[in-house]
Amino acid sequence: MTDRLHFTSEEREAALKLYNEVKELTSSSLSAEEEALLRSHIMTVIEQGQVQRDVFGLNPILLALQTTKIVVEEIGLRRDAVLAVMLRPSMEQSVISLDEVQEKYGESVARILHGLERIQELYKKNPVIESENFRNLLLSFAEDMRVILIMIADRVNLMRQIRDTDNDEAKMQVSQEAAYLYAPLAHKLGLYKLKSELEDLSLKYMEHDAYYHIKEKLNATKEAREAYIADFITPIEQKLKAAGLKFHMKGRTKSIHSIWQKMKKQHCAFEGVYDLFAIRIIIDCPLEKEKQSCWQTFAIITDMYTSNPKRMRDWLSVPKSNGYESLHITVLGPQQKWVEVQIRTERMDEIAERGVAAHWRYKGVKAEGGMDEWLTGIRQMLENANEGMEAMDQFKMELQDEEVYVFTPRGDLLKFPTGATVLDMAYYIHSKVGSACTGARINNKVVTFRQELHSGDQVEILTSSQQKPKQEWLNIVKTSRAKAKIKLALKETQQKEALMVKEMLERKFKNRKIEQDESLMMRTMKKLGYKEASDFYRDIASETLDVGVIIDKYLELQQGEKVVTGDNQARSADEFVFDERVAPTTTQNEDVLVIDQNLKGVDYHLAHCCNPIYGDDVFGFVTAGGGIKIHRCDCPNAPEMKRRFGYRIVKAKWSGKGGSQYSITLRVIGNDDLGIVNNLTSIISKDEKLVLRSINIDSNDGLFRGNLVIMINDNTRLETLIKKLRTVKGVKQVERI
Repeated sequence: MTDRLHFTSEEREAALKLYNEVKELTSSSLSAEEEALLRSHIMTVIEQGQVQRDVFGLNPILLALQTTKIVVEEIGLRRDAVLAVMLRPSMEQSVISLDEVQEKYGESVARILHGLERIQELYKKNPVIESENFRNLLLSFAEDMRVILIMIADRVNLMRQIRDTDNDEAKMQVSQEAAYLYAPLAHKLGLYKLKSELEDLSLKYMEHDAYYHIKEKLNATKEAREAYIADFITPIEQKLKAAGLKFHMKGRTKSIHSIWQKMKKQHCAFEGVYDLFAIRIIIDCPLEKEKQSCWQTFAIITDMYTSNPKRMRDWLSVPKSNGYESLHITVLGPQQKWVEVQIRTERMDEIAERGVAAHWRYKGVKAEGGMDEWLTGIRQMLENANEGMEAMDQFKMELQDEEVYVFTPRGDLLKFPTGATVLDMAYYIHSKVGSACTGARINNKVVTFRQELHSGDQVEILTSSQQKPKQEWLNIVKTSRAKAKIKLALKETQQKEALMVKEMLERKFKNRKIEQDESLMMRTMKKLGYKEASDFYRDIASETLDVGVIIDKYLELQQGEKVVTGDNQARSADEFVFDERVAPTTTQNEDVLVIDQNLKGVDYHLAHCCNPIYGDDVFGFVTAGGGIKIHRCDCPNAPEMKRRFGYRIVKAKWSGKGGSQYSITLRVIGNDDLGIVNNLTSIISKDEKLVLRSINIDSNDGLFRGNLVIMINDNTRLETLIKKLRTVKGVKQVERI
């Protein structure tokens, strides 16, 4: 334990005040016994100095109290979240365990803390830079909605507190995360107030000059802006009161961040941003009269001011996926200035301020389905993404707030991100529908599957049994769900095509009476310019690559290996020489081929059908050309050769100490688990006397089958390697072929 945590007098006063505020706010959800238990724990932690300040020198207990207030007041969470936030400093510094939390405070609190603990562990690995950790961070978020909400509140609080810190590097990293991760998350969850604060503070720390330039301009124009708002809303108030509506109005200036983004997008100065503010009309009415009251207000305002139909947004009829409901119109006010007017009810305004958490206070309102669906989609996307950077890109795309709404032929309403295509909708309906999609009929007009969807379209998907998914489809779809399903379909198609191509190649080779060797086939593939077997088989299936070319190249390589003499300096194996001097060790009439590096005079080569290595029991087979082919005694072709050509068999044995490397092939079968291939190859790479020449993996029905071509010294080392590979988790079978 390092320095004890000492509260300054200011911190002690602030902590006591915050604790009393939080206690009052949570009195309805936190029992007196639980509050006493929590208070006792915090006091013990403080007195014993069991937690330390963070990298910014901030007090973790005070930070937890500040975050708790945000969680309760601005998001609307209660007991479980409050306990999790307050216990988090103790968890992070191992003062209390998850088991103790579960025993004292319940499973729900422990589950939230588990998610927060996982995130803390990932931050130690710097998830911003290391993409795989970023992916795991998002998975932690997606496990429990409350974990996301607490992390957003925690980041808002941290951004508020680090204004005067000297740790500029840490401040910049925290600000970057706030801008590209936490602010978009807050936006997606409907926490618009917190989202704006995160964006403004990150701009303040990252682009100091731009932030203060806009702030000064806003301050300079504040009086004129407020006077204009008063002139604009006064006649509206009179009309609404005359109509008998209960309401209140307020003007809202655009956030500094949004003004800065508009200045950059439009390449203009501050004065060129005309819609600096919006008017919000919040109506107090019963749930059943909400839409009626909002549309009545809409009619009154558009009678008074000319509206811009292109800038109207109706989120009353179809709310956003995060539950946001409002009616936005832009009208031409006094002095010919465009003004945005937002019309909503008290309930809608609370949802707009507190986001998805506010739905829990309105159980009769259907709003959580879209968010649950979004989180489910995020989990699926993260599971199917090949690597962290891909997950990051797809996650950012899922955070896009703009949506289009289309109808099925039966009248069901579906939501998609802006830019989604017919193919996205087809895969949303079902994987089989997507893979067979040829186009659609939109509003009774036939279009291709590339056609973008627009709000209000009625879409009927057209399919064909002859259609198959293609690689370029990945560039057409916009949703992560469709991308994941296309990749899965392509993988399955490639596996089927590869099996068919392999069988076809075997038939072609048999017809030409050519012995096919897998390692030589891999060399042929590489000589033809292919790095991946999947690309090789795909081109054969599409007839881009002619089988005749493959056979010619295979024979060319085979001929290059066929005759290897003892005098040849470019040798990959030990020398094989007939030694008459050792004949007395056997019967007088037996010739024995002794394999030794120091003897010369016999043409030979190692048989590719069994790839013998030093230490194997071997025999020689005299070929029609006069050379000798060395086979293992357990070669699959040995019985047939001995039966038909017994007179060509020559006994052989090894001599000397070996020392050269030989090529062998191992077949490995196991469960198709993530990381199993890496575990296999890492065992081989750790032995400097082993060289992995090639690896070929096929996967089907949850199993993988792989052939590993390895350069190895002798069969003793081979037996050791096989034993090690069999210990890898998930491996079912390892055998030499």
